[in-house]
Amino acid sequence: MHVYVSIDIEGVAGVVHVDQTRRTGHDYERARHWMTLEANAAIAGAYEAGCTSILVNDSHGDMRNLVLDELDPRAEVIFGSLKPLSMVQGASDRFGVALFIGYHAGAGSRAGILDHTYYGKVVARLRVGGLDANETALNAMVLGAHGVPVGLVTGDETTCAQAKEVLGDVETVAVKEAYTRYAARTIGLESARSRIRSGALRAVGRAAKQGFRPYVPAPPHALEIDFVNSACADAAELVPGTRRLGGTTTAYEAPDADTVIRVIQAWTLLAASTVV
Repeated sequence: MHVYVSIDIEGVAGVVHVDQTRRTGHDYERARHWMTLEANAAIAGAYEAGCTSILVNDSHGDMRNLVLDELDPRAEVIFGSLKPLSMVQGASDRFGVALFIGYHAGAGSRAGILDHTYYGKVVARLRVGGLDANETALNAMVLGAHGVPVGLVTGDETTCAQAKEVLGDVETVAVKEAYTRYAARTIGLESARSRIRSGALRAVGRAAKQGFRPYVPAPPHALEIDFVNSACADAAELVPGTRRLGGTTTAYEAPDADTVIRVIQAWTLLAASTVV
Protein backbone atom coordinates (compact mmCIF):
# COMPACT_ATOMS: atom_id res chain seq x y z
CA MET A 1 0.00 0.00 0.00
CA HIS A 2 1.16 3.54 -0.82
CA VAL A 3 0.70 6.00 2.07
CA TYR A 4 0.36 9.79 1.89
CA VAL A 5 1.43 12.03 4.80
CA SER A 6 0.56 15.72 5.13
CA ILE A 7 2.42 17.30 8.04
CA ASP A 8 1.91 20.69 9.68
CA ILE A 9 3.69 22.13 12.73
CA GLU A 10 1.11 23.78 15.02
CA GLY A 11 -0.18 20.41 16.21
CA VAL A 12 3.25 18.99 17.07
CA ALA A 13 3.87 18.16 20.74
CA GLY A 14 5.48 21.06 22.58
CA VAL A 15 4.45 23.74 20.06
CA VAL A 16 2.24 26.45 21.59
CA HIS A 17 3.32 29.81 20.11
CA VAL A 18 3.94 31.50 16.77
CA ASP A 19 7.57 32.03 17.78
CA GLN A 20 7.99 28.28 17.29
CA THR A 21 6.35 28.22 13.87
CA ARG A 22 7.95 31.13 12.01
CA ARG A 23 11.37 30.98 10.39
CA THR A 24 12.42 34.14 12.27
CA GLY A 25 11.32 32.77 15.66
CA HIS A 26 13.94 31.94 18.28
CA ASP A 27 12.44 28.49 18.91
CA TYR A 28 11.70 27.59 15.28
CA GLU A 29 14.73 25.35 14.76
CA ARG A 30 13.75 23.17 17.72
CA ALA A 31 10.14 22.97 16.57
CA ARG A 32 11.03 21.90 13.02
CA HIS A 33 13.24 19.18 14.53
CA TRP A 34 10.26 17.95 16.60
CA MET A 35 8.09 18.11 13.47
CA THR A 36 10.57 15.95 11.57
CA LEU A 37 10.67 13.35 14.34
CA GLU A 38 6.86 13.15 14.39
CA ALA A 39 6.97 12.56 10.63
CA ASN A 40 9.48 9.78 11.26
CA ALA A 41 7.17 8.23 13.84
CA ALA A 42 4.31 8.12 11.34
CA ILE A 43 6.61 6.68 8.67
CA ALA A 44 7.84 3.98 11.05
CA GLY A 45 4.31 2.97 12.04
CA ALA A 46 3.16 2.85 8.42
CA TYR A 47 6.03 0.61 7.38
CA GLU A 48 5.47 -1.58 10.41
CA ALA A 49 1.90 -2.06 9.15
CA GLY A 50 3.19 -3.21 5.78
CA CYS A 51 3.08 -0.14 3.52
CA THR A 52 5.24 -0.21 0.38
CA SER A 53 6.00 3.50 -0.07
CA ILE A 54 5.38 6.86 1.62
CA LEU A 55 5.12 10.38 0.22
CA VAL A 56 5.41 13.19 2.79
CA ASN A 57 4.14 16.68 1.94
CA ASP A 58 5.62 19.50 4.04
CA SER A 59 2.46 21.52 4.63
CA HIS A 60 3.42 24.41 6.92
CA GLY A 61 4.04 28.01 5.94
CA ASP A 62 6.65 28.22 3.18
CA MET A 63 6.63 24.41 3.18
CA ARG A 64 10.39 24.15 3.75
CA ASN A 65 10.38 23.05 7.39
CA LEU A 66 11.28 19.36 7.59
CA VAL A 67 14.94 18.75 8.37
CA LEU A 68 15.64 16.53 5.39
CA ASP A 69 18.88 15.00 6.66
CA GLU A 70 16.96 13.85 9.77
CA LEU A 71 13.96 12.47 7.86
CA ASP A 72 13.51 8.71 7.48
CA PRO A 73 15.19 7.96 4.11
CA ARG A 74 12.41 5.54 3.13
CA ALA A 75 10.10 8.50 2.47
CA GLU A 76 9.91 10.79 -0.54
CA VAL A 77 9.14 14.46 0.15
CA ILE A 78 7.26 17.29 -1.54
CA PHE A 79 9.06 20.43 -0.41
CA GLY A 80 8.52 24.15 -1.04
CA SER A 81 5.68 26.33 -2.35
CA LEU A 82 3.59 27.40 -4.28
CA LYS A 83 1.78 24.11 -4.77
CA PRO A 84 -1.50 23.97 -6.72
CA LEU A 85 -3.05 21.68 -4.08
CA SER A 86 -1.09 23.16 -1.18
CA MET A 87 -1.23 20.84 1.85
CA VAL A 88 -2.27 17.83 -0.26
CA GLN A 89 -0.11 18.34 -3.31
CA GLY A 90 0.49 15.01 -5.04
CA ALA A 91 -2.94 13.61 -4.13
CA SER A 92 -3.86 10.74 -6.42
CA ASP A 93 -5.72 7.46 -6.43
CA ARG A 94 -2.49 5.50 -6.03
CA PHE A 95 -2.61 6.05 -2.25
CA GLY A 96 -4.49 3.67 0.02
CA VAL A 97 -4.68 6.04 3.00
CA ALA A 98 -3.56 9.49 4.17
CA LEU A 99 -2.15 10.49 7.55
CA PHE A 100 -2.47 14.09 8.83
CA ILE A 101 0.30 14.80 11.35
CA GLY A 102 0.70 17.95 13.48
CA TYR A 103 -2.64 19.43 12.43
CA HIS A 104 -4.49 22.22 14.27
CA ALA A 105 -8.03 23.43 14.92
CA GLY A 106 -9.92 25.64 12.50
CA ALA A 107 -10.19 29.43 12.62
CA GLY A 108 -12.38 30.67 15.45
CA SER A 109 -12.01 27.56 17.60
CA ARG A 110 -11.97 27.80 21.38
CA ALA A 111 -9.04 26.08 23.11
CA GLY A 112 -7.17 25.23 19.94
CA ILE A 113 -3.43 25.92 19.77
CA LEU A 114 -2.76 28.51 17.03
CA ASP A 115 -6.20 27.91 15.48
CA HIS A 116 -6.51 29.16 11.90
CA THR A 117 -7.60 28.01 8.45
CA TYR A 118 -5.02 28.25 5.69
CA TYR A 119 -3.91 31.89 6.17
CA GLY A 120 -4.61 33.10 9.67
CA LYS A 121 -3.60 36.71 9.04
CA VAL A 122 -6.48 37.25 6.63
CA VAL A 123 -9.08 34.47 7.16
CA ALA A 124 -11.49 34.91 10.07
CA ARG A 125 -13.82 32.05 9.08
CA LEU A 126 -14.16 29.65 6.16
CA ARG A 127 -17.24 27.66 5.11
CA VAL A 128 -18.00 25.02 2.50
CA GLY A 129 -21.65 24.24 1.89
CA GLY A 130 -22.59 26.59 4.71
CA LEU A 131 -20.59 24.65 7.31
CA ASP A 132 -17.36 25.73 8.99
CA ALA A 133 -14.44 23.94 7.34
CA ASN A 134 -10.97 23.57 8.80
CA GLU A 135 -7.81 22.28 7.13
CA THR A 136 -8.59 18.69 8.09
CA ALA A 137 -11.95 18.86 6.30
CA LEU A 138 -10.67 20.75 3.26
CA ASN A 139 -7.69 18.50 2.68
CA ALA A 140 -9.70 15.34 3.36
CA MET A 141 -12.21 16.54 0.76
CA VAL A 142 -9.49 16.88 -1.90
CA LEU A 143 -8.04 13.47 -1.09
CA GLY A 144 -11.54 11.99 -1.00
CA ALA A 145 -12.20 13.25 -4.51
CA HIS A 146 -9.21 11.15 -5.56
CA GLY A 147 -10.57 8.13 -3.67
CA VAL A 148 -8.16 8.42 -0.73
CA PRO A 149 -9.48 8.21 2.86
CA VAL A 150 -7.85 9.87 5.87
CA GLY A 151 -6.93 7.27 8.48
CA LEU A 152 -5.11 9.30 11.16
CA VAL A 153 -5.17 12.89 12.47
CA THR A 154 -2.78 14.09 15.20
CA GLY A 155 -2.69 17.40 17.07
CA ASP A 156 -4.34 18.85 20.16
CA GLU A 157 -7.57 17.49 21.63
CA THR A 158 -9.72 20.10 19.87
CA THR A 159 -8.20 19.18 16.52
CA CYS A 160 -8.88 15.49 17.12
CA ALA A 161 -12.48 16.17 18.15
CA GLN A 162 -13.07 18.27 15.04
CA ALA A 163 -11.58 15.50 12.87
CA LYS A 164 -14.02 12.97 14.30
CA GLU A 165 -16.95 15.32 13.71
CA VAL A 166 -16.12 15.43 9.99
CA LEU A 167 -14.52 12.06 9.29
CA GLY A 168 -16.28 9.81 11.79
CA ASP A 169 -14.33 6.77 12.98
CA VAL A 170 -10.88 8.09 12.09
CA GLU A 171 -7.83 7.24 14.22
CA THR A 172 -6.62 10.23 16.25
CA VAL A 173 -3.68 10.94 18.53
CA ALA A 174 -3.96 13.92 20.88
CA VAL A 175 -0.49 15.08 21.91
CA LYS A 176 -1.63 18.09 23.94
CA GLU A 177 -4.66 19.72 25.56
CA ALA A 178 -5.08 23.41 24.78
CA TYR A 179 -6.15 25.75 27.56
CA THR A 180 -6.11 28.86 25.36
CA ARG A 181 -4.73 29.72 21.92
CA TYR A 182 -1.18 29.96 23.29
CA ALA A 183 -1.07 27.55 26.22
CA ALA A 184 -1.40 23.78 26.46
CA ARG A 185 -0.61 20.77 28.58
CA THR A 186 1.58 18.58 26.37
CA ILE A 187 2.66 14.98 26.74
CA GLY A 188 6.36 14.20 26.54
CA LEU A 189 7.96 14.36 23.12
CA GLU A 190 9.02 10.71 23.14
CA SER A 191 5.57 9.65 24.29
CA ALA A 192 3.98 11.69 21.49
CA ARG A 193 6.14 9.98 18.88
CA SER A 194 5.40 6.56 20.32
CA ARG A 195 1.65 7.22 20.17
CA ILE A 196 1.88 8.60 16.63
CA ARG A 197 3.78 5.51 15.53
CA SER A 198 1.09 3.30 17.05
CA GLY A 199 -1.64 5.45 15.49
CA ALA A 200 -0.07 5.14 12.04
CA LEU A 201 0.28 1.39 12.54
CA ARG A 202 -3.43 1.11 13.37
CA ALA A 203 -4.52 3.42 10.55
CA VAL A 204 -2.55 1.70 7.80
CA GLY A 205 -3.61 -1.70 9.14
CA ARG A 206 -7.27 -0.70 9.07
CA ALA A 207 -6.91 0.84 5.60
CA ALA A 208 -5.57 -2.46 4.27
CA LYS A 209 -8.91 -3.96 5.30
CA GLN A 210 -10.87 -1.05 3.77
CA GLY A 211 -11.63 0.27 7.23
CA PHE A 212 -12.05 3.91 6.15
CA ARG A 213 -14.25 5.70 3.63
CA PRO A 214 -13.07 8.70 1.62
CA TYR A 215 -14.68 11.99 2.62
CA VAL A 216 -16.62 13.03 -0.49
CA PRO A 217 -19.15 15.88 -0.10
CA ALA A 218 -21.22 16.21 -3.27
CA PRO A 219 -20.07 18.95 -5.67
CA PRO A 220 -20.45 21.74 -6.57
CA HIS A 221 -18.92 23.24 -3.43
CA ALA A 222 -20.18 26.60 -2.14
CA LEU A 223 -17.03 28.25 -0.73
CA GLU A 224 -17.24 31.34 1.50
CA ILE A 225 -14.56 33.20 3.42
CA ASP A 226 -15.09 35.90 6.04
CA PHE A 227 -11.93 38.01 5.87
CA VAL A 228 -10.48 40.05 8.73
CA ASN A 229 -11.30 43.33 6.97
CA SER A 230 -12.90 44.71 3.82
CA ALA A 231 -9.57 45.39 2.07
CA CYS A 232 -8.89 41.66 2.02
CA ALA A 233 -12.30 41.03 0.44
CA ASP A 234 -11.67 43.83 -2.06
CA ALA A 235 -8.54 42.04 -3.23
CA ALA A 236 -10.12 38.56 -3.28
CA GLU A 237 -12.97 39.90 -5.43
CA LEU A 238 -10.47 40.33 -8.27
CA VAL A 239 -10.59 36.56 -8.87
CA PRO A 240 -13.02 35.90 -11.76
CA GLY A 241 -16.17 34.13 -10.63
CA THR A 242 -15.99 35.57 -7.11
CA ARG A 243 -19.19 37.00 -5.61
CA ARG A 244 -19.20 39.59 -2.83
CA LEU A 245 -21.68 38.76 -0.07
CA GLY A 246 -20.86 41.63 2.25
CA GLY A 247 -18.15 43.95 3.47
CA THR A 248 -15.76 41.17 4.44
CA THR A 249 -17.24 38.05 2.79
CA THR A 250 -16.63 36.53 -0.64
CA ALA A 251 -18.17 33.44 -2.24
CA TYR A 252 -17.36 31.06 -5.08
CA GLU A 253 -19.11 28.00 -6.49
CA ALA A 254 -16.38 25.45 -7.17
CA PRO A 255 -17.07 22.51 -9.49
CA ASP A 256 -14.69 20.21 -7.61
CA ALA A 257 -12.54 19.96 -4.49
CA ASP A 258 -9.28 20.79 -6.28
CA THR A 259 -10.80 24.12 -7.37
CA VAL A 260 -11.76 24.90 -3.76
CA ILE A 261 -8.10 24.75 -2.73
CA ARG A 262 -6.94 26.77 -5.73
CA VAL A 263 -9.48 29.53 -5.06
CA ILE A 264 -8.60 29.63 -1.35
CA GLN A 265 -4.96 30.13 -2.28
CA ALA A 266 -5.72 32.82 -4.87
CA TRP A 267 -8.01 34.71 -2.49
CA THR A 268 -5.66 34.56 0.47
CA LEU A 269 -2.54 35.53 -1.49
CA LEU A 270 -4.34 38.55 -2.91
CA ALA A 271 -5.79 39.41 0.50
CA ALA A 272 -2.37 39.17 2.12
CA SER A 273 -1.10 41.88 -0.25
CA THR A 274 -3.36 44.36 1.55
CA VAL A 275 -2.04 43.62 5.04
CA VAL A 276 0.00 46.57 6.35
